[in-house]
Amino acid sequence: MTEHPVILLLSGSLRGGSSNEALLRTARAVAPEVGVRAELYEGLARLPHFNPDDDTDPLPAPVAGLREAIGRAAGMLICTPEYAGTLPGSFKNLLDWTVGGVEISDKPVGWVNAAAPGRGEGAEATLRSVLGYTGARVVDAACARVPVERGMVGEDGLVADPRTRRRLGEVLARLAAVG
Repeated sequence: MTEHPVILLLSGSLRGGSSNEALLRTARAVAPEVGVRAELYEGLARLPHFNPDDDTDPLPAPVAGLREAIGRAAGMLICTPEYAGTLPGSFKNLLDWTVGGVEISDKPVGWVNAAAPGRGEGAEATLRSVLGYTGARVVDAACARVPVERGMVGEDGLVADPRTRRRLGEVLARLAAVG
């Protein structure tokens, strides 16, 4: 039996009940339908502030866990909000911790933008730029706008809309195909 590739899901939001995390939880739910195993990284809040002096062995435990999760994954799918025209500081901090490691180098990465049309472009542009510094391989076919309105998220924290779920499945399949 062949094991399905693992796609690591990274949310750039720390807010409980965020539409970004709801979109990634929904991606995790639809992943088996496209032959992928999706794991949601939940350590964003535990990462220390990036300091190059601390980017040495032994790494802080939360950083070592992040790099291990990235290293295990065949690819990564990101969903992050935009704050003040760019990435949230906490998520930029996560990405800063990946620069000194080799785990993300040439790793296929895509993203879904949950923002309403006309919003989120600053986060996407910054994400593309920072991922370039990390050596990640952005898979344009796995980068998509999948807007999530508040009323779309159910009590279970998932998006039930069939079009949204189908779109997430397509993104995951495209990402896995290059991993």
